[in-house]
Amino acid sequence: MVFLLAVIAVGGHVLRNMGSLDSDKERAAKYGGRSCYSLQRDAFISPEELLSFPDRTTGGSSGFGRFFKRSPYAPARELPKATLTKNDFTAVPSAYALYWLGHSSVILELDGVRMLIDPVLENAAPFPGIVRRYTASPIERKELPDVNAVLITHDHYDHLEMATMRALKDRDIRFICPLGVGARLEGWGIPPEQITEIGWGDVVEVASVRITSTPGIHYSGRSKTDRNKTLWTGYAIRGERKNIFWSGDSGYGELFKQIGEKYGPFDLACVEIDGWNAGWPNTHFFPEEAIAVCEDVKAQNMLPVHWGVFDLALHPWNESIERVAALAAADSIGLVTPLMGERIVPGETETRTWWREYPDMTR
Repeated sequence: MVFLLAVIAVGGHVLRNMGSLDSDKERAAKYGGRSCYSLQRDAFISPEELLSFPDRTTGGSSGFGRFFKRSPYAPARELPKATLTKNDFTAVPSAYALYWLGHSSVILELDGVRMLIDPVLENAAPFPGIVRRYTASPIERKELPDVNAVLITHDHYDHLEMATMRALKDRDIRFICPLGVGARLEGWGIPPEQITEIGWGDVVEVASVRITSTPGIHYSGRSKTDRNKTLWTGYAIRGERKNIFWSGDSGYGELFKQIGEKYGPFDLACVEIDGWNAGWPNTHFFPEEAIAVCEDVKAQNMLPVHWGVFDLALHPWNESIERVAALAAADSIGLVTPLMGERIVPGETETRTWWREYPDMTR
């Protein structure tokens, strides 16, 4: 009986964590006229088809079972960080500042507007104990400061965390997310009037900050049965004096030159650098492609994101940042690499190659 109750409890938690979805009819009615949505497939469609070559997968088995044990590619010890509390944030957000919280989670301040992007502070899976973090988040949920907006790029577990969304649901916050993800948020208790869904090319304004949804080559879903039932996005975030590109998860394609022409140049490009593998060659950027994205969107500086927390692609935890650092130096791209939790003004604050300062961190 105890075992049965435990199974029921775990099953219920997994279902809650997956989140709600619009029905087939609701999706057709809401998104049927969108070029990014296919009525025939009842799915959102990538600008380029995602490729998969299981026989070319490098680094070991890509099976789900690997997430139940500690990654052999993890650092040998806890990574350095600057621990944050509410007291570390000013009551009025600054004109320009950024805190990288690890992986793709960031607190961005622009024009006195504070935004929280893809906040995953603990778990990147349907239930605890799998997809283990290399290192703890520099901030706990209860210590998150007041924010004006939460931006979500897509509904994968390493970008959308139920527990963090529920922790924010009673605050006066605007939640900006791709088409279809609003149902996830509503199911976790966020009032629908606080949710703004956007598709590629749509614009949302938060005070003086103009936020535009940009396309990517990727996919969505939180289970085997809901692939591409929601959209995924990047963001062009323009303030009065600074313009920032957030790539979101994507494979490389010509669309980034189009983003650069339409929305650039950018003062800062926050670009994913990890998650690549020959077995899924256009689902994430390879390091060389991350640099190409910065060039395509005409970015002066680059903040590497989507690294340092989870093993999602079967390579050493610091391989991506090492390769990107070398490539950025060769291409004269300003690389911005703060410690997790460190407050910086991108392009002004000098950051370090901190991952090289601890030789015993690599196995």
